[in-house]
Amino acid sequence: MIVPRTRLLFWFSAVGIPLAGFAAVRPAAAIPLGIGLTLVAVDAVLSRKILAGIAVSSDPTIRLTAGREGRVDLTLLRSSRSTPARLRLLVPLPPELGGPLEPMPVQLPSDSDRARLSWPCRPTRRGRYSLDRVCLEGASPLGFWSVRSCVACRAELRVYPNLLGERRAVASIFLRRALPGIHSARQIGKGRDFEKLRDYVPGDSFDDIHWKATAKRAHPVTKVFQIERTQEIYAVLDASRLSGRPVAAGRGDDADTDALDGSVVAALMLALATQRQGDLFGLVAFTDRITHFLRARNGRVHFNACRDALFALQPQAVSPDFDEVAAFLRLRLRRRALLVFFTDLDDPVLAESFARNADTLARQHIVLVAMRRPRHAAPLFASGSAVSDIDDIYRHLAGHLSWQNLRELERGLRRHGVSLALLDDERLASGVVGRYLEIKQRQAL
Repeated sequence: MIVPRTRLLFWFSAVGIPLAGFAAVRPAAAIPLGIGLTLVAVDAVLSRKILAGIAVSSDPTIRLTAGREGRVDLTLLRSSRSTPARLRLLVPLPPELGGPLEPMPVQLPSDSDRARLSWPCRPTRRGRYSLDRVCLEGASPLGFWSVRSCVACRAELRVYPNLLGERRAVASIFLRRALPGIHSARQIGKGRDFEKLRDYVPGDSFDDIHWKATAKRAHPVTKVFQIERTQEIYAVLDASRLSGRPVAAGRGDDADTDALDGSVVAALMLALATQRQGDLFGLVAFTDRITHFLRARNGRVHFNACRDALFALQPQAVSPDFDEVAAFLRLRLRRRALLVFFTDLDDPVLAESFARNADTLARQHIVLVAMRRPRHAAPLFASGSAVSDIDDIYRHLAGHLSWQNLRELERGLRRHGVSLALLDDERLASGVVGRYLEIKQRQAL
């Protein structure tokens, strides 16, 4: 489409209107008016195809991070010399990507048919988005009209969760551990994996003496054990209706997020922690059915696969089916593993269903439930908030009842051999990693 520019409006108001009024008195004045209108019309005809020789391309997959500055790299290819050197470009990104709303001026080089530019953006929500077109605007040869056109440009934009803030929070936990940190911490037990044989040292237990090697070498030889490695850790994410509840943003985020966003970040941080410990990390996501399953592995490639599986995971308006999840895990996981469930059990019906199935899972695996602490769940007279009216009294009573129900749920799950960790939203990832390292230290696996 073509639209009039400021130059055309200026000349029309400054010259065209006076000439039209003067032509009513002097017919000879209609000649320059007709010449001007002819030039404007010819300029409009010549400008219709000035953008036809421009093509825009980009990478098929563009990776961004939520809450951090990013860019969309574009390449403009000019196949016709009639294309104007100065253009205006607009990339219509989804609102969640936070791109500029005003066009950007672009200067095409005279000695090249290609031009590269970057469109800035700042995503606020993780997920998968698409770019299908780019809008261009150029001036006509005489500058009276602006030609606007949309050029096809296909790209997939992947917005991954931001792990930088959680990395800093989890770093302090690693520094307090014996294996990956710099401070010494006593290890409970001696490990159960055979590592090597060494000469006997006074103080070694007689149970650790290798009697056959001792008889062969004619001097005492002791067996050395190491902490178990390559154990399987699975993050089981609930993406049902309760995971879509909004939670307050934390660690400098720009917008509020839902509960599933925090679970995704915590699961990825758990994957990094297991990779650092030498264990295997697996992933299970479910709603009323199993949506994602990645068997436990290690390495950077596997972490990228887990991240690609989780970045576009969105809450679904269905109730979770814990019967399906328990049957699936019992069928697929033959080896003893640590199962970390990211779910909300403040619904009594869901809590009962989970407890019924967790009993069978806890017979073979270690089950840990990472649950967010409800905002107002706190014991009465210990919330630390002042009471100003009767509404605050009822609010604190409701919070106390919620806290009491969660305590009863925790005791009930403990009888089934399941641990329940009630964590705040901003400490979900660090709390889960801390519980995982405590289980490793106790050698419960």
